[in-house]
Amino acid sequence: MITTERDIEAIEAVPIEERNLAGSTYEMLARGAAIDPDATALQFFLQGSMYEHSVTWTYREFLDTITRTANLFHELGVRSDDVVSMILPNLPEGFFTILGAEAAGIVNPINPLLEPAAMADIMNAAATKVLVTPAPFPNVPIWDRVATIIDAVPTLESIVQVDLASYLPPEQRQAISRMRSEAPGISLPVIDYAEALRAQPADRLVGGRVIHPDDIASMFHTGGTTGTPKLALHTHANEVADTWQSAEILDIVPDTVMLCGLPLYHVNGVTVTGLIPWSKGASTVLAAAEGYRDADLLPNFWKVVEHYRVNFFSGVPTVYAGLLRVPVADHDISSLQFAICGAAPMPVEVFRTFEERTGLRILEGYGLTEGTCVSSVNPAGGERRIGSIGFRIPYQEMKIVVLDDEDRYVRCCLTGEVGVVIIRGPNVMPGYKNDEHNRTAWVDTGDGGGPWFNTGDLGRQDADGYFWLAGRKKELIIRGGHNIDPKLIEGPLHRHPAVALAAAVGRPDRRVGEIPVAYVQLKPGAQATSDELLKFAREHVGERAAVPKEIRIVDCIPLTAVGKIFKPELAQREIADEFRNVVAGIDGVHSVEVIARSDARYGVVAEISVTCVTGSDPDEVRNTIAAALGHYTIRYRIKVSSTHEDRR
Repeated sequence: MITTERDIEAIEAVPIEERNLAGSTYEMLARGAAIDPDATALQFFLQGSMYEHSVTWTYREFLDTITRTANLFHELGVRSDDVVSMILPNLPEGFFTILGAEAAGIVNPINPLLEPAAMADIMNAAATKVLVTPAPFPNVPIWDRVATIIDAVPTLESIVQVDLASYLPPEQRQAISRMRSEAPGISLPVIDYAEALRAQPADRLVGGRVIHPDDIASMFHTGGTTGTPKLALHTHANEVADTWQSAEILDIVPDTVMLCGLPLYHVNGVTVTGLIPWSKGASTVLAAAEGYRDADLLPNFWKVVEHYRVNFFSGVPTVYAGLLRVPVADHDISSLQFAICGAAPMPVEVFRTFEERTGLRILEGYGLTEGTCVSSVNPAGGERRIGSIGFRIPYQEMKIVVLDDEDRYVRCCLTGEVGVVIIRGPNVMPGYKNDEHNRTAWVDTGDGGGPWFNTGDLGRQDADGYFWLAGRKKELIIRGGHNIDPKLIEGPLHRHPAVALAAAVGRPDRRVGEIPVAYVQLKPGAQATSDELLKFAREHVGERAAVPKEIRIVDCIPLTAVGKIFKPELAQREIADEFRNVVAGIDGVHSVEVIARSDARYGVVAEISVTCVTGSDPDEVRNTIAAALGHYTIRYRIKVSSTHEDRR
């Protein structure tokens, strides 16, 4: 068990080449299944309100289904370099598609909440040959949206349909059959997944493919503007390595039960609550087709934990904040060992309050699609430092460096000094599919060990080896763990005839971490209102989560000396405004001033000056402010003074 950085170094004393890792994800899963073929691999319930009614796969059934799925794709012409795209809710068929497609060719999971044009752009970038998507189903509009873009993907040859109705009682299926008769048709062959699967053998891969560790296993969408999506390539070796490295630091054993509520188009859902447990013969509970978005899942969450004896679950800060509104009551959640948070920074107040109310320990970590998934995590068996992202995983190098304005290496940072986080190791991708995206992605430190991936995140490392994030050099907006590229907002806004400049930044939000806000400078003589521009954004931004909550029209967007938009100033305005609004609403506060400043240690710090109402206790006011601001991840300093006026 890993407790200190020295334990990681002890593991690395044995070269990773001597660890006998599997040569592919398929082989890794076969090894996990061989531990106990009759053990439970996967359980699934369709809705949070139906959590007691699950479908179960043993490891024997689980591996058989993956093999059959791979053979189906092979029959449809998928070879090692061909791509199977997947646009599905969280279903067992999602896992079977991902793992079967990797055994036959390459998988490309796509967010089903994207706008159709964005889905088509991703499939064209991937050169999709086969698409797996749901058959028409009530309140699941995916088929209607997919049908509109089939002709826009010339490489697409066939559609495999998954029937959600198979998880419903027979009496509910008839109404769905009537609905399907009215669904839009398409010109390509459509294959029923369940029916086609029955015709495939389960004892072997019929294509006889020999999967090599450096073969591409997956392409995960990780941002990029409409028309030029950024696809991170993962090799089989990347996915096997990150799975093994992470399992070592999390201490997963065959009896472990993981709960999956994060989407399967995201590496966290696939790796942390999929590949990691299955590589160790452990079990996964796939919770609801909509995952954590299911309206009945969080209200029933502690019942789910008790029913399935869940040991681990992974969530984003919004999940933990939502669970704070659900009393544990008398539910037996003693099976829970840890909760994992790594898709977005965890506010300290949410962290502490959640642990106090549940008695459950949170392991905060850090990962990115380009590193396959997990890059660092607090040790399960050692000291957890709140706000830290923990130790790097074994065999992955991770350090803090100073880069120049062109992202070229200058020097390594001192202990505690803030710089850019770079990573290198067997879990780090070979690159993006489009070479244009690789031009600025890598850093050469001149150490002879090969290039490092530039994460774009700012951080520091303390004397004990723990890493701490300190903001982002790159401009991604993280909304509830979902990465939003500002260009998705800025590109469409620049097409508006009245817009001269547009800049999108994240505004702090206590519920989802950040929400997108756009600043707009109009062309000379042009006129437009914020409402008009918001309507334009809703119609033209290709990702619903990226549509800005507010558009601020300003006389002049701040620029650097060389004429580039200076976004840190805009982001600091949003921090100051959000904190000012929060603090001004607290009882006992007469007036408040907030200035957000750049900080060498923490990235940004909000300086808050408060004058109290006469008769108020300054210490009590300070504590109330601290509790309110503890729901944010931004550092702050408070100065409280008294006044002789009572504003009331």
